[in-house]
Amino acid sequence: QVQLVESGGGLVQPGGSLRLSCAASGSMFKFYTMGWYRQAPGNERELVAVITSRYSTNFGDSVKGRFTISRDNAKNTVYLQMNSLKPEDTAVYYCTNNQGDWGQGTQVTVSS
Repeated sequence: QVQLVESGGGLVQPGGSLRLSCAASGSMFKFYTMGWYRQAPGNERELVAVITSRYSTNFGDSVKGRFTISRDNAKNTVYLQMNSLKPEDTAVYYCTNNQGDWGQGTQVTVSS
């Protein structure tokens, strides 16, 4: 089983930026599609962004143009750069792969 550990969450003002990181264990990282999902209280978990092993990306409609996803296979890490943050981006952000592994989540709060 792959261990996924997110970091980088916190409190940020509207319009600010954060970068989330997800470090993965194991030697198969470069072959996996990696993704970020989020879940706000009372809401279902929703797709934020995914990146394939070939670096193709896809984003949820609510974050297009504001968030970017990238990966560093040498570090077994996937990143989520979040810009122009809005209060509605407040959620727990989870890292996942296409093997069904999930991280424990990191809280992002956007508030003045």
